[in-house]
Amino acid sequence: MDIQTITTNTKTMIDGIKTVCANFGLGNSSGEYKIITESFLYKFLNDKFLYELKQSDDSLKKAGKDAEVLLAKMSATEYKFLFKGLGPDTAQFQRNQTLSYLYNHSREDKFNELFDKTLKDIAAENAGIFSVNAGGGQKILLFEGISQYVIQSNKKAPFCRAIMEKLIEFSFEDVFAQKYDFFATIFEYLIKDYNKDFGKYAEYYTPHSIATIIARILVQKKVKNVTVYDPAAGSGTLVLALAHQIGESNCTIYTQDISQKSNEFLRLNLILNKLVHSLGNVVHDNTLTNPRHLNDKQNDLKKFDYIVSNPPFKTDFSDYRDELADKSHSARFFAGVPKVPNKDTDKMAIYLMFLQHIIYSLDEKGAGKAAVVVPTGFLTAQSGIEKKIREKLVNDKILRGVVSMPSNIFATTGTNVSIVFIDRSNTGDVILMDASKLGTKVKEDGKNQKTVLSEDEIEKIIATFNNKETVEDFSITVSYDDITKKNCSFSAGQYFPVRIDYVDITPEQFEAKMKEYTETLDTYFAEGHKLEKEIKKQLDGLQFTGKKQ
Repeated sequence: MDIQTITTNTKTMIDGIKTVCANFGLGNSSGEYKIITESFLYKFLNDKFLYELKQSDDSLKKAGKDAEVLLAKMSATEYKFLFKGLGPDTAQFQRNQTLSYLYNHSREDKFNELFDKTLKDIAAENAGIFSVNAGGGQKILLFEGISQYVIQSNKKAPFCRAIMEKLIEFSFEDVFAQKYDFFATIFEYLIKDYNKDFGKYAEYYTPHSIATIIARILVQKKVKNVTVYDPAAGSGTLVLALAHQIGESNCTIYTQDISQKSNEFLRLNLILNKLVHSLGNVVHDNTLTNPRHLNDKQNDLKKFDYIVSNPPFKTDFSDYRDELADKSHSARFFAGVPKVPNKDTDKMAIYLMFLQHIIYSLDEKGAGKAAVVVPTGFLTAQSGIEKKIREKLVNDKILRGVVSMPSNIFATTGTNVSIVFIDRSNTGDVILMDASKLGTKVKEDGKNQKTVLSEDEIEKIIATFNNKETVEDFSITVSYDDITKKNCSFSAGQYFPVRIDYVDITPEQFEAKMKEYTETLDTYFAEGHKLEKEIKKQLDGLQFTGKKQ
């Protein structure tokens, strides 16, 4: 089966599940995303399990579509023995947990109970691999069951039966066999209707253009056994892009996010992208008040080789603002904590807290590197926490450069954004780039306007930045001393040289130009005198009328 057919079939399956939800009154409900993601993930893990079994046993491989017939005839010992050939990122299914088994029993009266029990059993039996962590150490299992979202008890079984009909129609096995880079696109399609978070401040959709730029600027050569961290990970777009650039087997991912939904999407994303080995490092908790990734001695925060983040820019964190301002956090929040405003507390600049947390969490012994998306206003603010952070980056000589992006690069916000690149090994020059004029404006879903970068424009940004090239009105290389003299401004435009164009002309051409200018000025002066007389005449008329009264 070719990739286009598989893609079409997969999207049809996802749309089918959404239709089932709508038909049972669950469209746009708070539980819809759970139903869709759990159903999809069960399907994915089932197909991957069967594919891996066939790869580890020749008789099953030759049997092809009839492999499950052979599996049913095996003794319990023989069946269990097959698990030894499975990879560490493959879920283990009992024979009564497979998709085909459930489908064959889907006409039973209480099928919903069987379906939910199967999902929960799979989650419990594979908890060591596929669970993520709540802040207090509690494990968040893979599945919870889906019929709970249907209120009417007589509709629960028909609902689960309808979902099963959508899952059985085709297999993902051809995807695993061909090694297609397939699931990144499918993940976007899967969650496209659920990008708006119900939680307090999670943001979990970063444009792939930004993710690509960040990954290829941070990693230009092969690295091994490195750590990657995002303290506001969302669905993992940035850490996934960086992991692909490094190589999934060469890095370990660590994340934290306050949003339950974003962590569930992140777990799904890691599973689909061969990063199951990092699931134990996914934490659902408040990063600022309870950072959960600690060093080996458990006496300080863990330091990371690479940190990437698109943190929330503004939100109300007044409930725990004073806690963060306590002296115990002064090393981490070295530049201070924003005050609670009298009005609009939801505009508190929380990104400044994440930025300080990232700087503190960056590896000091090696050459720790980071890339953080910030509001472009951060680059030039002349006082307060913003300036203190910029001064630290300059004084410590850990700034690699800045890229100011086009407006509306995020369809969901009109805030202009820039990417700040931090590098503890960059003691030399810094590159500042103004890419704000790039991109094409498009309408997304017929509503929000979005700026889209072409492949050539993405390449231009990456190559220019990595080569530290100076390009007129686009990029410039400056020293740390240059930045200090400009009051620590990170705006490229403030460093571009003023350009004056000189043109060689003959004396005759000069005389002709001067004559043209003189005649133009004479015309303007004449028109000005005429207008002055008209105004004076009207004023005299008004004065005369006033005397008559």
